[in-house]
Amino acid sequence: MDESILFSNELIDEFEHSLLVLDRISIKKMLGDPQGEIPPYRRVEELVIPALERIGEKWTTGKISLSQVYMSGKICEEMVDLILPPADPSRKDYPPMAIAVLEDYHFLGKRIVYSSLRASGFELLNYPRLDVEGLVQCVKKDKIEILFISVLMLPSALRVKELRSRLNQLTWKVKIGVGGAPFRFDDSLWQEVGADAVGKNAADAIPMVGKLIGG
Repeated sequence: MDESILFSNELIDEFEHSLLVLDRISIKKMLGDPQGEIPPYRRVEELVIPALERIGEKWTTGKISLSQVYMSGKICEEMVDLILPPADPSRKDYPPMAIAVLEDYHFLGKRIVYSSLRASGFELLNYPRLDVEGLVQCVKKDKIEILFISVLMLPSALRVKELRSRLNQLTWKVKIGVGGAPFRFDDSLWQEVGADAVGKNAADAIPMVGKLIGG
């Protein structure tokens, strides 16, 4: 079967539209049967991820609301779990990952990134709001290698520097990806606090994983 036809720009456009209008029936139909002839991970890579990236870009330019970004990610997360369950071997080719809010009370950004990553076939732990010490302990317990940090306020963003210092004391390398308002306002802040990558919006989370993994 010609996959280039199945995952054409027209189909991605249709899938994106269905997400924005919350048409779960059409979304499920386009993703296909879990036992279909197109491997689930290919459907995620070539249909779900491009659609979510487009939606993230539209939010960045003010064309859609943040709630539409959030709901699109949540719906994709639910649908992908049907065709690519968490126990599926296709989800196990990545280092242990987690996401957390660091000493902040802004959870929506984290929820959007978490849903987007899971909808894209990644598995990661969803930590609650934590201080530096609590987060270090969770990373040690779960042997996390890639850590996403979401913040809203500048003081929380600055705490990443202390977190970086603490994680550098571990016997393995922990890579940090950051996101949130302070990092959008100051393009160099992520480097100043010792992060390995930065995302300006939810769409950036997906390519950020590739950067943090190293390819």
